Amino acid sequence: MADAGVVPSLRDPAWRGRVFWTLAGAALLVPMLWATEFRPWILFEPESLRSTLRFLSDFFPPHSDAAFLKMVAHEAWRTVAIATCGMVLALALAIPMTLASTAVLSVSALPGRMHALPFLVRQAIRWLLIVLRSVPELVWALVFVRVVGLGPTAGVLAIALTYAGMLGKVYAEILESGDAHATTALLRNGSSRTGAFLYALLPTNAAELTSYTVYRWECAIRSSAVLGFVGAGGLGQQLITSLKMFNGAEVSTILLVFVALVWVADWASGRLRRVLG
Repeated sequence: MADAGVVPSLRDPAWRGRVFWTLAGAALLVPMLWATEFRPWILFEPESLRSTLRFLSDFFPPHSDAAFLKMVAHEAWRTVAIATCGMVLALALAIPMTLASTAVLSVSALPGRMHALPFLVRQAIRWLLIVLRSVPELVWALVFVRVVGLGPTAGVLAIALTYAGMLGKVYAEILESGDAHATTALLRNGSSRTGAFLYALLPTNAAELTSYTVYRWECAIRSSAVLGFVGAGGLGQQLITSLKMFNGAEVSTILLVFVALVWVADWASGRLRRVLG
């Protein structure tokens, strides 16, 4: 029986659960903030403000020497090239592993339960994808700098391995979460797995696959700049050099170019999504 004076339609039956999970989340967040020594009020202390203003004052005016701008433009182009080549290699690794690890393309699973050997193969590939994406591209770059030396090659290989794991995992999830009726029908009627993928599974998921791929290319451009900090070429390598020389004007110019580069990448990816969508 409803409480007196309370309109039943205005009562929220789930309020206890929402309050409980909100308090539980807060209880978990507090020790996390304590563990990270999160103290943002330090930023507003007089000494911190003086240091910040002194650091920022070195950024103005940005360095505008013609020779320096030419070098920065060349490094910006190299940054895009590192990201693009790394993505191409990542796709070359991710696509075969995606097709091999996607359960909906398994012929042995059509009766209802996948055979043991195909199941083990798919699990092994999924574990390989976990390993690839678990190691940050910065760590891969450190490894490849030791193997192939300083330069863009290390950055390309680092992006290729980490992004292969990311792409393979998400591609498989996209393909398995979509409508598999047409794919299953083709496989049951004797189609090859490649044919079922090209004529049923891919067309129904092409837009989502394309969107995620373009997004990852944007991320690769940002990553390629960071990889330069460990000697993997691109804008990041020049940025860390200018920081070590305490040349704030050069740092300011490089950061402005990097912002412009990310904006152009975002604009280009948006245009590509509209064309392919």
